[in-house]
Amino acid sequence: MRVGIIGGGAAGLASAYELVRHGHGAVVYERATFLGGQASTFTVGGARLERGYHHLFTSDVDMVWLIREVGLGQRLAWLPSKVGLFYGGRIWDFTTPTHLLRFTPLTLPQRLRLGLATLYLQRYRNWRALESSTASQRLPRLVGQRPYETVWEPLLRGKFGRHYQEVGMAWFWGKIALRFASRGRWMTRERLGYPMGSFGEVFDIVGERIRKRGGQVHLATAVRRVLVEEGRAVGLEVESPDGVRQEAFDAVIATVPSFIFPRLVPALPPSYLERLTGVTYLSAVLLVLVLRRPLSPIYWLNIADRSIPFVAVIEHTNYIPPEHYGGKHIVYLSNYLDREDPLARMGHHALLEVYLPHLRRINPAFDPSWIEESYYHREDAAQPVIGTGYSRRIPHHRTPIKGLYLANTTQIYPEDRGTNYSVRLGRKVARMLLKDYGLPVEGSLPRPAIPDGITSAETW
Repeated sequence: MRVGIIGGGAAGLASAYELVRHGHGAVVYERATFLGGQASTFTVGGARLERGYHHLFTSDVDMVWLIREVGLGQRLAWLPSKVGLFYGGRIWDFTTPTHLLRFTPLTLPQRLRLGLATLYLQRYRNWRALESSTASQRLPRLVGQRPYETVWEPLLRGKFGRHYQEVGMAWFWGKIALRFASRGRWMTRERLGYPMGSFGEVFDIVGERIRKRGGQVHLATAVRRVLVEEGRAVGLEVESPDGVRQEAFDAVIATVPSFIFPRLVPALPPSYLERLTGVTYLSAVLLVLVLRRPLSPIYWLNIADRSIPFVAVIEHTNYIPPEHYGGKHIVYLSNYLDREDPLARMGHHALLEVYLPHLRRINPAFDPSWIEESYYHREDAAQPVIGTGYSRRIPHHRTPIKGLYLANTTQIYPEDRGTNYSVRLGRKVARMLLKDYGLPVEGSLPRPAIPDGITSAETW
């Protein structure tokens, strides 16, 4: 069987790898000049660095499987991380229960309630019972109004902007349940995983393995449209530096965002199109600073102060030592924005000028002279806004066009986007396709972190 795959990110590469593992042909088309999508890299201090910060939780069994499968298991390091919260003009450690007890902006009863509510959510399993509520409706009742307004509301506002009251409680639960699983039974020190050659190296090697097993991977090649005859996908029209051509396939897997998919397949029925267009995406806008000195002692600093125009400061070299990057200190300034937001419309240097004064609030000693280099990255399909009752509205993997399958981050639920879930999604859809064509499928996927995951996207 020969399958065309649109997109060379985590989901597309995982789909292709699963197909070639089963002895079938897979051809990947990636419009960029590199693989890995949001996990792709550039070079800082002689080492590869992700354009957007990446790490693994202990529950990320699918990405761990892939890393080991391609022979990089010995390079996967599990390292302690340090989480903080910027509130009231200072940084508060926020990694362990002891740190929460020291968070004096809340009274002791409020701190205890916030901690117990978090523990409750971590152990809660019936996420479907949460689907009818938004996080902004449910959290104040669960943690208390003052803790909600101090911690969770500013973080939701920072992450989702004007959409923060639309975010479903089931989505929020997924973030808590998975994040705190990496802190162990008693929510002590968190350990996160990182492939020391970078995530980009992992996906480059996956691409090499696909080629070695007879598949193809084409870079700088954009898919212009899916070829459909009598209601069935029969090929792809692609454009590369060599020109436009048509390629025949037995089936097609698209891993593009939902708002891109209708441009490739204009003949979709309204019922399916409504599922695609019913999801809002936020852009990830990232500034990466290469500093002479560290900005803070924290790896992941959440900003619970909405007068600061970014939502998080991820100091990568407080997790992976600066020696790995030639002694450089690397900081990501992270934001999620509507595409029409004024900050999203700013260029690299204009945005840096807006951000610079706020870095002194995080570290009063900071001086712009610390910055040796800075980089700007933007991804317009970074974060879907997942609302209430979403399990009933997920776009199905099996599209109304026979032989055409969709796998993207709007179909990862109740988990959130991430390389782990994209790898799982890609493999799952490839196996679904093989079963649909009556072809044998060997083995099974690693056990997911949330065993009662959603199944409605599997059928049409």
